[in-house]
Amino acid sequence: MPIQGVARISDFALTVDLPHPPGPLFRFLADPRNRPLWQSSLRAVTDVDNGDPRPGMQWRDVTRIGIKPWMELTEVVPYRVISESGSWRGVDGLLTLRFLKTSHGTRITAEGRLIGHGPFALAASVSGRWAPESVRKDLLRASDLLDERRTSGP
Repeated sequence: MPIQGVARISDFALTVDLPHPPGPLFRFLADPRNRPLWQSSLRAVTDVDNGDPRPGMQWRDVTRIGIKPWMELTEVVPYRVISESGSWRGVDGLLTLRFLKTSHGTRITAEGRLIGHGPFALAASVSGRWAPESVRKDLLRASDLLDERRTSGP
């Protein structure tokens, strides 16, 4: 049982090869307004800053179970890196997506960290175990959506 004030950290990493060039993937994944389309845990995003994705851009995720973390893009390097942070009560999350052009599309490497503080330490640890598979499925869903857009035309 976690002791109040003690943090539990859960790190994860995964790699997914997708059949799209880095540009369309990057643009789609970087824009917080697209997140409910491909991120299975989300119902909506609200309070999105105006403009194109950039470091410092903030919004609120609205999850299907009612958690509403504040999110922020911390690094945006076009077609190469998207990093974000989020926090909700006693849980902080970090996620970095790295894009590498391959002969068949793009290899995305996702690296994440969930940090649970005090009574939220156990929740962060459990969520960290599910995170790699959830992120993998979400990235595959984003790829499917890009396929649908490509085949249905403009």
